[in-house]
Amino acid sequence: MNSTDLAFTPATEQAQLIRSKQISPLELVELYLDRIATYDSQLGSYFTVMTEEAIADAKVKTETLAKNPTDLPPFFGVPIPVKDLKRVQDVRCSFGVPALKNEMATEDDGIVTKLRQAGFILLGKTATSQVGSMPFTEPPGFPPTRNPWNLDHTSGGSSGGASSALAAGLCPIAHGSDGGGSVRGPAACCGVVGLKPSRGRITSAPLGDSLHGLATNGILARTIADTATLLDAMAGYVTGDPYWLPDPLLPFSQSYQQPPTSLRIAFSPNLSDFGQATPEYQQAVTDTAKVLADLGHHLEEACPVVADIKEPFTTIWQSGVAASGLPLELLEPINQWLASRTVNAGQYLQAVRALQMISRRIVSFWDSYDVLLLPVYLHPPIKVGEWAALEPAQMFAKVSRWIAPCAPFNATGQPAIALPVGFGDRGLPLSIQLIGRPGAEATLLSLAAQLETIYNWGQYRPPMALEMNQ
Repeated sequence: MNSTDLAFTPATEQAQLIRSKQISPLELVELYLDRIATYDSQLGSYFTVMTEEAIADAKVKTETLAKNPTDLPPFFGVPIPVKDLKRVQDVRCSFGVPALKNEMATEDDGIVTKLRQAGFILLGKTATSQVGSMPFTEPPGFPPTRNPWNLDHTSGGSSGGASSALAAGLCPIAHGSDGGGSVRGPAACCGVVGLKPSRGRITSAPLGDSLHGLATNGILARTIADTATLLDAMAGYVTGDPYWLPDPLLPFSQSYQQPPTSLRIAFSPNLSDFGQATPEYQQAVTDTAKVLADLGHHLEEACPVVADIKEPFTTIWQSGVAASGLPLELLEPINQWLASRTVNAGQYLQAVRALQMISRRIVSFWDSYDVLLLPVYLHPPIKVGEWAALEPAQMFAKVSRWIAPCAPFNATGQPAIALPVGFGDRGLPLSIQLIGRPGAEATLLSLAAQLETIYNWGQYRPPMALEMNQ
C-alpha cells in the first residue's frame, strides 16, 4: 500500500492494520504530519499542529504494541484532530479569535477525554469560524480554510478545518460540532460523511449545555463503519449532563450492519417557506429518493413546516455569541453585530419556550415517517471571501437562507447525517441529508450504509491531494 492509499484508508481499517502490526502508530502519525506540511499551506485546515505531542504519544503506543497487549481500545494508535472550539490540555485554543491565539487550555474537554480513551492520538486543532458562528471558515487573523476539491471555494463552517483536512487526506477521521449545520454543511461542501447525533447522545462536559441544546459534538468520516464506531466511543452520559439518552440496545458499530426493513421516507427537494434549492441540489435529492425506492423503501414527497423557527432560533444563536464573554472589539464585524443585538433575559427565555413548542410540532411529522430526506444546503459552496464585504445584516440574511435545511433539526435535537452522492457542475461534491426520529441514529446509520454500497463515497479523493505517492 502506498502512502496516499494509506492516508485515505478509513480509521477502523487503520486500527486493524495497527493491531496486526502491518503499520505502527508512529508511521501513521509521521505520514499525516508529512501530508499536513505538504498541503495545509494551501488549505488552512489546521490552526495548530501538535507535532511534538503526537509523535511522543505515537512512540509510547508503538512501544505498547510491541508488548502484544490483548485488549486495545477501538482506535488505538489512529490519529485524529479536534476542532478548535474544544479544549485540549496544554494546547492553544483560539476559538478563531486572534487575541486568543496563544491561550493555553488548562484541561481537556469531556469529548477530548473520550477520544483519548478510545485510543486516538491527537494530531492537532482544526480551523473554525470565529466562535463557531458562521458556515464558512474565514476568521480574521487566520488563513481562510479552502475546499480541496476547488481551492477558490469554502470548505464550509464552522467545522471547515475538519472537513477540509479529512477530504484532503490530512487525517483519517475528525471531530466536529454542530449548532446549526456546522458538521453537516462542511461535510457536504467537501464530500465526506457528517453526523450530528441526537441531543444528549454525546456529553458536553465539563462546561455543560451550549446554545440551550442547539449544539452538539459530531463526527466527520469517510465511511459509515468509521462513523458508527466513533459514535460508540464518543457517546455516553457523564455525571451532571443536562441532557442524556439511554445507551442503545446494540452498539452502533453492530446495528448499522443490519439492513433496515422497509422504511417510510419523506423527501423534499426544497425546504418549505425558505425558497428553492439550486437545480443540481434538487436533483441530488430526487435521484436519492429513486435509489431508496429501488431499495424497497416507501417514498413520499412531504416536508414539515419549519419557517416559524427562524426568529427564536436567531435570538438564541446571537445570544450565544454574546455569551462567549469576549469584548466586542476582539470580534469580527458579523459577530459584533450579533452580540450587540442581545435581548434581555425575559426575551431569551421566551425564545427558548417558542423554540421548544415549535420543535414539538416539527417532531410530530415523524409520527408518519421514519426518515426525512432533504438537501443539506440550498446552494453550492460560496467562493472564499464572497460575502466578506457585505454589511452584517446582509451577510446574516444570506447565511440564514443558505443553511436553512440544517438549523431546524438543531432546534428539535434530532439526529441528522450528511452523505455525499456525486459531484456538481463545478467539480464540487453534491450531498443530501437524512433526518431521523429523536434517538434513532441506528436507523440513519443502517440506511446510510445501504446508500454507501451504491455511491461508494469512501473512494472520493481530490486530485490536489494525490501528489504524495511513495
